[in-house]
Amino acid sequence: MLSPSVPLLEIVFRTVVVYIAVFFLLRLAGKRELGQMKVTDLVVILVIANAVQNSLNGGDTSLIGGIVAAATLVGMNVVVDRYGKQVPFLERFVRSEPTLLMQDGVFLEKNLEQENISKDEIAMSAREHGIKDLSEVSEAILEPDGSISVIPNEGGRIHRVKRIRQFRQRP
Repeated sequence: MLSPSVPLLEIVFRTVVVYIAVFFLLRLAGKRELGQMKVTDLVVILVIANAVQNSLNGGDTSLIGGIVAAATLVGMNVVVDRYGKQVPFLERFVRSEPTLLMQDGVFLEKNLEQENISKDEIAMSAREHGIKDLSEVSEAILEPDGSISVIPNEGGRIHRVKRIRQFRQRP
């Protein structure tokens, strides 16, 4: 239970390789996949986790081997988050840029296709921002986190009234 059947450095090496491989596969899927997961995306992530389990630990089922693999995954995540943006080669994989999807009420078809975003998704996001007609949209932007920001035209500003409940003082 406590003694690993595979050398600990091999578990660390295997875990680093699997982390890098899965990281690049998820980056190829695009930022939309990570930002707003669908059921199919969740299934893929769960199946990937199951598929790569044995490749992480080389068949070792010891408690120590599992802890070493988990610690390596957390360590890789910290390294990529903190230092990935500072290494020019890695920066383009770690950092995402916003993508303009719509400008002045006109869809940018090339960007929609590249990011695998439907016009209905932009319309839904516009409605969430209080915009009924897409002609009132100045810009729709796919953010690096996968969310869609919608900026209304100047004339179509959204005015939300903040309701404040006032209490009367008793005499």
